[in-house]
Amino acid sequence: MGLAPVVVTPLFLYGPLADIHVLQGVFPGFGGVEARAGERLITCQDVPLPLAGLIRGAGAVEGYLVDHPETVADLTFVLNALGLGPAEPLSVECQGASYAAQVFPGQPGPLLWGATAWRARHALILRYAIEEILSLKGRVAPQDFAHRLPMILSRAGAREAAAISAPTDLRAATEADKVEIVACDITHAGFFLSRRYTLRHPRFDGTLSDTLSREVFVATDAALVLPYDPVRDRVLLVEQFRMGPFGRGDPHPWMLEPVAGRIDGGESPEEAAHRECLEEAGLTLRGLEKISQHYCTPGYSTELFHIFLGICDLPETEQGRGGLATEHEDIRTHVIDFARAMALVQSGEANNGPLILSLLWLERERARLRASA
Repeated sequence: MGLAPVVVTPLFLYGPLADIHVLQGVFPGFGGVEARAGERLITCQDVPLPLAGLIRGAGAVEGYLVDHPETVADLTFVLNALGLGPAEPLSVECQGASYAAQVFPGQPGPLLWGATAWRARHALILRYAIEEILSLKGRVAPQDFAHRLPMILSRAGAREAAAISAPTDLRAATEADKVEIVACDITHAGFFLSRRYTLRHPRFDGTLSDTLSREVFVATDAALVLPYDPVRDRVLLVEQFRMGPFGRGDPHPWMLEPVAGRIDGGESPEEAAHRECLEEAGLTLRGLEKISQHYCTPGYSTELFHIFLGICDLPETEQGRGGLATEHEDIRTHVIDFARAMALVQSGEANNGPLILSLLWLERERARLRASA
């Protein structure tokens, strides 16, 4: 297939950004042509890039040359939104000819970023992130995506992880593709995202429902950990201001919780659990016990919780401080014995669902954990 008449400066894609499965998923009928750039230095900004495998490097590069005007415009918007701009000029060899192309900085060679391993873990996340970025074209300027990218990549990671569903031994095994989507509109696009669906879904009697309008809060997956010291029989709780109780009108909107945080795109729940314990409480865990994996408010939110008990050594200090200043976290930690923690459940002061669930699970498993400590 030859290149179409050039009406825009072609765009050369390489590395993870030239993954054909990603490009064909986002742009059905993707018409890029295989091309090669000579050996040279391709630089990038000296800041962490939002995609695994995009770093400074040099070397001969193979990728795709794209010149379809709409596709070039969409990809230019996406690459600027990802913080990879501005584009640089590059001479590219394609089908025996040389073309002047534009290229966005990033990693140039497959040996350094490991295509096979990257594709297995990150390709779908990149595809879903690009789809969300494009859905906001015309509403959000490329330079305004910087603070949104972690959430976009986390939502993309959650969407990729959602492919592995819970068993259907009792509930209906009806597939999601049986739902007829009439329309899907973004109703809010800030740090958080919400969508309105107009749809019809299968009913239990085999018929389709009436056309319904439903809104959903598109959240990320989260890892939650109750740190527990089985030798000293004590737990660590975190306390912080929470918008939910405040927005409801609760006169005391500071809440006791397990350690918690969103799962970054490409990060496993276990990796997030270890990272959050270190960030929020300065704790290094010896091990994790899985408590549950569940939707929190499935009537209107996509949020999924992965709850763990974290085995660790807890300090003598009853209260401490934690959290990341870069995320404006103001966290106080409490180290208390198990009996006092259960008293919080009895009194109702523990009014956070994951905390109550974790303590009740610990009550059941405590003897086993202490015996093996």
